[in-house]
Amino acid sequence: MKLDHIQSALRERRFDAWLFYDHHHRDPIAYRVLGLRSDLMVTRRWFYLVPAEGEPQKLVHRIEAGHLDSLPGGKRTYSSWQELQQNLQEIVKPYPALAMQYSPQNAIPYVGLVDAGTVELVRSFGVNVLSSGDLVSQFEAVLTDAQITSHYAARDAVDRITAEAFQVIGQRARNGGTHEFEMAQWISEAFRRENLISQDSPIVAVNSHSGDPHFEPRADNSKRMKEGDFVLLDIWAKTKDRDACYYDITWTGFIGKNPSDHHREVFAIVRDARKLGCEAVQKAFSAKRRVAGWEIDKAVRDFINSKGYGDKFIHRTGHNISSAIHGNGANIDNLETKDEREILPNTCFSIEPGIYLPEFGVRSEVNVLTSPGKAEVTGRQQEELVLI
Repeated sequence: MKLDHIQSALRERRFDAWLFYDHHHRDPIAYRVLGLRSDLMVTRRWFYLVPAEGEPQKLVHRIEAGHLDSLPGGKRTYSSWQELQQNLQEIVKPYPALAMQYSPQNAIPYVGLVDAGTVELVRSFGVNVLSSGDLVSQFEAVLTDAQITSHYAARDAVDRITAEAFQVIGQRARNGGTHEFEMAQWISEAFRRENLISQDSPIVAVNSHSGDPHFEPRADNSKRMKEGDFVLLDIWAKTKDRDACYYDITWTGFIGKNPSDHHREVFAIVRDARKLGCEAVQKAFSAKRRVAGWEIDKAVRDFINSKGYGDKFIHRTGHNISSAIHGNGANIDNLETKDEREILPNTCFSIEPGIYLPEFGVRSEVNVLTSPGKAEVTGRQQEELVLI
């Protein structure tokens, strides 16, 4: 645990303290931020308070009294619930603005890990429990130089694989055919060849299946791919380096030379919405203006609404990307939640608007990487439907 970094972040964000709490491994964030072993046998509640200034405080059960010994600070122990509450009150009382893994109305379920009863208990001591959302982003989503390097390495490989996958689809479609699951397997094999790993299999979706944002190609549900089909590829992977950062993209194409006017129209709307979202982030960072995830989603969603397809854009505009494909930083979301977390420098996230119709769906996904005063799209950007 980097105590000085945590305390500096607390002062910067005007929190008096950050209270970590766990019971039976309910809060994996606490273990990662504090550097605790994830295999501890935790059968009793523990608390760890990090103040913005001064010495941290531990509160542990007597039969698991050594659980927080790897962390700095004073230690109190309890056995009875009365002892727990008395000690906890004395620990938190001096800190009126207290951060916890709490999210008002569970707006950010990635952060809302402390149960309502514990929040009620802490508030009963006269302190204000606030969301640790931006703190979690700072310690979970801000990328190191090595992680950024790994993201670019994954980009180079995934962009190659995606281009090659379209070529293979075209060749196979004209020489006996292939189906969605076979191509998903081909992409997974290409990952192994490029020393990449991935959580879950890629999405290869044809026609109506591309209108299902999380279609999962399997042997028992796959459609054969043929001339005249609309194709969506959603591909994500990372290198095998420790804590490597994912690269995650979605492209669409048409098997043949003449996609319909409807295909072209919907693609153009989604492409322009994607570009608008990226530009909104870039303008905010160039102007050094604080921007939250919900603001970018709103701009993208308003554009698609203006084109008459608002009810067909059924998911958030983007998600944080880190060593997890869905990381713990700000999501680009004003639909599923109003994500008020700040988009921090040195974080990565997707911009991926989509329009999903019964006969086909279009999603166009890129990754954006921020730095102080700058935001950039890290990979290739699709401008036209791929003619396969």
